[in-house]
Amino acid sequence: MIITRAPFRVSFCGGGSDIPSFYEKYGGCVLSTTIRKYMYLTIHNYFYKDRISLKYSHAEEVEDFESIQHKYFRQCLRDFNLKGIEITSMADIPAGTGLGSSSAFTVSLLHLLYTYKGEYVSKYKLAKDACEVELEKLGEPIGKQDQFAAAFGGLKFYEFLPSGFVNVEPIIMKLESYKKLESNIMMFYIGGTHSASEILKEQKKNIGAFGSENKINAQKRMCEIARYLKKRLQENDVDALGELLHENWVLKKSLAEGISNPLVDDVYDRALCAGAKGGKLLGAGGAGFMIFYVPRDNQNQVRKALFDLREMEFEMDNSGASIVHVDKDFA
Repeated sequence: MIITRAPFRVSFCGGGSDIPSFYEKYGGCVLSTTIRKYMYLTIHNYFYKDRISLKYSHAEEVEDFESIQHKYFRQCLRDFNLKGIEITSMADIPAGTGLGSSSAFTVSLLHLLYTYKGEYVSKYKLAKDACEVELEKLGEPIGKQDQFAAAFGGLKFYEFLPSGFVNVEPIIMKLESYKKLESNIMMFYIGGTHSASEILKEQKKNIGAFGSENKINAQKRMCEIARYLKKRLQENDVDALGELLHENWVLKKSLAEGISNPLVDDVYDRALCAGAKGGKLLGAGGAGFMIFYVPRDNQNQVRKALFDLREMEFEMDNSGASIVHVDKDFA
């Protein structure tokens, strides 16, 4: 048996500029971190050498690739031409909650299949291959940030060049600044799941080559905020995150219908009135998790204000895509 995992991500600023229709013309950048919540996949030799057994939220047993219902499994297993295997996926957090689960799944699956074949691949290749699977082969209307975050892990600044190359730069701070950042971010589950595709299709149209000038300028400003946040964090000014998250969220809401809704707006307003300095909904929008930057002295007030929501502890991951276990027979 081989077990791999990839972390979920929390994007702070710049999201949307990783969509090709934007960065190919203007360039883009995102500042994000991964958290200690993971997508796990296992692979095992299957008793029937001409079949494939897949276990996720459903169970499948097939004899040919085209019969696979799960499109990510179907594409990757066809690409690797593998049968006689059993694969199981598990996750710490449900899909569709704004934490990049689809890309964490793709990165972890590719890592699993390369390892099964005895091939070493770099984190950059894992991210690049995952982008190829999701954006090109499956035609998902998404960007590149989630794949790179799942592969590299940690608190990073990603720059998306018009050529398609992605620069990956770690945010270097004092240890006490990392600890302050981790302790001052509160994360709440507002419920529900969303399909990012419909929101991202509209956002992609609005900020693309023929998009609205106002929306394109808003996305450009979000990139400026991400660059400025990088500078402030590397100067150990962690408190800058609050106001910059707020400005980024106001701009993000303007990019497409469905990013926010009355529930999200109500939660956001309650948190700010209770002492949060800024925050945002994670992912494409509509449902899932929200984060807030809250000084320690104000955190109990925010918890009381959001008493009806489930809080999840925010812990940063620095490992990225990892091989958790390999039996000696596979080594």
